[in-house]
Amino acid sequence: MTHNSTCISIPPLAHTIDDGFFDHRCIWVNGPVIVGAGPSGLSVAAALKQQGVPFVVVDRADCIASLWQHRTYDRLKLHLPKQFCQLPNFPFPEEFPAYPSKFQFISYLESYANHFDITPRFNETVQSAKYDETFGLWRVKTVSLSPKPTEVEYICRWLVVATGENSEKVVPEFEGMEEFGGHVMHACDYKSGEAYHGKRVLVVGCGNSGMEISLDLCNHDAKPSMVVRSSVHVLPREILGKSTFEVAISLMKWLPLHMVDKMLLIVARLVLGNTEKYGLKRPSTGPLQLKNAAGKTPVLDIGALQKIRAGEIKVVTGIKKFRQRAVELVNGEVLEIDSVILATGYRSNVPSWLKENEFFSSDGIPKSPFPNGWKGKAGLYAVGFTRRGLSGASLDAINVAQDIAKSWKEETKQKRKSVAARHRRCISHF
Repeated sequence: MTHNSTCISIPPLAHTIDDGFFDHRCIWVNGPVIVGAGPSGLSVAAALKQQGVPFVVVDRADCIASLWQHRTYDRLKLHLPKQFCQLPNFPFPEEFPAYPSKFQFISYLESYANHFDITPRFNETVQSAKYDETFGLWRVKTVSLSPKPTEVEYICRWLVVATGENSEKVVPEFEGMEEFGGHVMHACDYKSGEAYHGKRVLVVGCGNSGMEISLDLCNHDAKPSMVVRSSVHVLPREILGKSTFEVAISLMKWLPLHMVDKMLLIVARLVLGNTEKYGLKRPSTGPLQLKNAAGKTPVLDIGALQKIRAGEIKVVTGIKKFRQRAVELVNGEVLEIDSVILATGYRSNVPSWLKENEFFSSDGIPKSPFPNGWKGKAGLYAVGFTRRGLSGASLDAINVAQDIAKSWKEETKQKRKSVAARHRRCISHF
């Protein structure tokens, strides 16, 4: 094998080490490596930029916020008002509506990256990240297939995991799926109901995605049936013209969480009626308590419930098995269907590449709950795992950047003192 190590210069961010042995690039980063160029990674990068700390951002995709750009449906809007979704030190444009569209949010994120001069290294998939205890450094190995296969090893003092809770789609297995013969896709590949005109579509999942996709299918004259396998909280998006989330935040300043939950459920009953008679059974735990404990987000209704009441969206029980162009439900009912859309959510992919099991749990979420899940040991940090959306990620990003900046500045100061001392010793010999 011929030696083909490439020397590159990325001052002041990184320096290349030609190890004389490996046939790949080895880059020393004088600051943290941030894995993920979504809202969480961008927030950390911007905060570090303001502190004067160099960094490298790597992402497996070809753009920032790839979840938003490539894996969301066209009708998607932010579920919360824009003031609760803005990233640190950069408000949304005033002309944006209260609930920006997916495309407006992407535009906002691109403006954010440009404003803070954040230039991620795209198309680099992290294969492994491991702490080298001998040298007290992180070794982050990435692979890029374009324009040619390249392996890069980043060596750094700090590692920020910003890949978030939604890195990989969850695809459940069902008996008989291979016999179905119809079109099956995950919600991450769904864009619009335009192609489903007149089709009988089974939507598996009743979270915000499942509800909105079912609504979108209705609006394109499809015939959706929505599988509700477990209990779910459905709340109105607004209460008396104010965001339900905003109302809840205000109430929590004065009342305990369980009292706020009770008030939200009373209002939901008054506004939406009894959802259980439509097959949407509520959990015994309140919506905010459930969100904090299990990360299960309540559904904010934007019109799907009206379609359910009108019979345009059919709510059905869990799946027993699939048949040819049909599905058998657990209650024995058989539905003839043309397509299946799996609105079954996402999960973290951190365990597949981070060689560490003390800070992160086996499901790829920090073991310590919010607000203490942002800092591990040996320079390991996490952003975007709060189960509190963009506002929680922003809080973590600020904490992480401040903590890294403090350490980086102290170490830089010590290095300068060491260099100055060596310089004085050299002069003393003359």
